Amino acid sequence: MSIVVKNLTKMYDTQRAVDNISFEVKTGEILGFLGPNGAGKTTTMKILTCYMAPTDGDATLQNLSILDDADQVKKKIGYLPESNPLYTDMEVLDYLEFVAELQGVPSNLIQQRIIEMVRLCGLDKEKHKKINELSKGYKQRVGLAQAMIHDPEILILDEPTTGLDPNQIVEIRKLIRELGREKTVILSTHILPEVEATCDRILIINNGKIVADGTPETLRKQAQGQEILKVEIAKAENRDKVITELQSIESVASVIPTDNGSFSFIIDSKDNISSREAIFNLCVKNNWVLNQMTPIETKLEDIFRDLTTN
Repeated sequence: MSIVVKNLTKMYDTQRAVDNISFEVKTGEILGFLGPNGAGKTTTMKILTCYMAPTDGDATLQNLSILDDADQVKKKIGYLPESNPLYTDMEVLDYLEFVAELQGVPSNLIQQRIIEMVRLCGLDKEKHKKINELSKGYKQRVGLAQAMIHDPEILILDEPTTGLDPNQIVEIRKLIRELGREKTVILSTHILPEVEATCDRILIINNGKIVADGTPETLRKQAQGQEILKVEIAKAENRDKVITELQSIESVASVIPTDNGSFSFIIDSKDNISSREAIFNLCVKNNWVLNQMTPIETKLEDIFRDLTTN
C-alpha cells in the first residue's frame, strides 16, 4: 500500500513544525526518515497515523485520506512510537491478546498471531513475564509485536532499535527487511549505519522542510559532486615528480600527499570527470607500481550534518 503526502503543514501557534512537505512511499519500500531533534519527523508520523490532524494538506493511503477516512487508515497501519507506551502491569501474552482485540483481529486468529509475533520478535523466554519486569530491549520487542499483531499493510516505526543490544539490532534489521518485501515501512532513527543497512531510500527533514530525498548512493554522489581517490604508488624514486606528473593529468583538480615523504595521495578529479584510467596509464608509462586506487565516498553522517546544520 503506497503513501502519498501532499503539501502537509502543521502549525503550533506561529511555529511551522511541518512546512508544506510532499513525498511518496511505494508499496514494498523501506523509507528512512531522518532529521535532527525538532525537525518535524515525529509530528509527520503522528499525522500519518491519524494521531493528530494537519493544519493544511493531506495524505492518502491508496485512496484513503487521513482527513476523511481516519478510522479505515488506522486499521491499515502498525505504529511504534518513540515513547513505546505499554501497559507494564500486564503479562506479555495478555498484553498482545489485548492489543489484538483492540486492532480487530478475528477471535479465531488471535492466538495464532500471538504465537507468530512471539517467534518473530524473540519473546519466547519472556512471554509469561510482566512487562515491567523486562529489560528495555525486550520492552522494545513487545512494542514491535504490538505494532505488527494485526498484520498491517503499513509500518511506521519511530526509533525501533532503541535499547537493543548489537545482536538484537541485527535481528530487528533483518525482520524489518523481510517485512519490507510486502509492506510499506517508514523508519525513523538517529543511527545512520542502521539506515544504510535497512532502508531503500532516505528522506531528510530539517526545520519542517524536506532537504534531501534519494538512495544513500544518490545522496553521496550529489554531495560529492566530484570523484575523490586515494592513490598509493610504489617504485617511484622522486615524490615531487610523481606529484607534478599527477597534476599534469587534464582531469585532475588537485593532488594532496597524505603525509610527509609518502607516496600516498588524495586526488580530486574535476566535476563529472574520472581520473582513474589516466592515473593507471601514467603509472604504466613510468613503470610505477599502483598499490592502491580507492574511491573515497562521502559518509552519510557528513551529508546529514551538512544538510541539517544551520
